[in-house]
Amino acid sequence: MEWRRLNGQRIELPLLSAVEETIRREKAAGHKLKVCIGTDSQVIGDEVHYATVIVFLREKRGGFMFISNDKTTRKTTLRERMILEVGRSVEVAYALCHLLDEHDVALEVHADINTDPSFESNTALKEAMGYILSMGFVFKAKPDAFASSSCADKVI
Repeated sequence: MEWRRLNGQRIELPLLSAVEETIRREKAAGHKLKVCIGTDSQVIGDEVHYATVIVFLREKRGGFMFISNDKTTRKTTLRERMILEVGRSVEVAYALCHLLDEHDVALEVHADINTDPSFESNTALKEAMGYILSMGFVFKAKPDAFASSSCADKVI
């Protein structure tokens, strides 16, 4: 995965190094951090476009994010696409969890899945929640899943 900042600047370091450097810089500035990871997707023509974000929240001081975009031509059902989104987020969370634990940074994984049964994405809620929780991560779904439903949604 290639990563960039919201302003388009590419992150040249490997992800783990870039995140560690970010944590050290933010802690040195006196900020307490929390990291939220989420993915959103959108079907555009024959392609599915994905955006995965790592949102760094500074307690009472705003935040910023790292962004990775990808696309595929694979046809999927909505339910399958929701699970693929969650899989992308879990993959990133798993890669970072030891580093975040080491630096005492809280981690949440956000799923762009509605908790209201009247929405079609709700069909994937139990699977997604089980997957994220079984990996040991804190799970958030809509309306609390801002990393996926707001941040990632804006950068697809």
